[in-house]
Amino acid sequence: MAFRLGEMLRGLFKPGVPAESEAVPGDAVEYKGFTILPLPRPQGSGWSTEGKISKAFPDGPRETHFIRADVNTDRNDALACCVLKAKRIVDEQGDRMFERS
Repeated sequence: MAFRLGEMLRGLFKPGVPAESEAVPGDAVEYKGFTILPLPRPQGSGWSTEGKISKAFPDGPRETHFIRADVNTDRNDALACCVLKAKRIVDEQGDRMFERS
C-alpha cells in the first residue's frame, strides 16, 4: 500500500515522467538488415543508453539487448545515442553478436 501511495505521489510531482525502471521505446530503425529498437530509461536526472538489436534468420528471429554507460539529459538525445551505439555494435560485430557461448 505504501509503495502505491509513493508512486502516486511521485506522479503528482513529475507528471508525464515515467517511473525510473520503465523503458520508453523510440521508433525502430532498420540498419544493414538489422532492426534497432532504442529503449532509453529514466535514470536519475538523465536517460540511459540501451536497446535491442534484432535480425531475421532462416531458423527464426534473434535479438540481443545492449546497455552502455552513456547517460543523456534529454530523451531525444538518448534516442539518438542508442541508435548510434547500436549501429556501432552492428558494424563491429555483425551476426556474431547472436552467437551463443
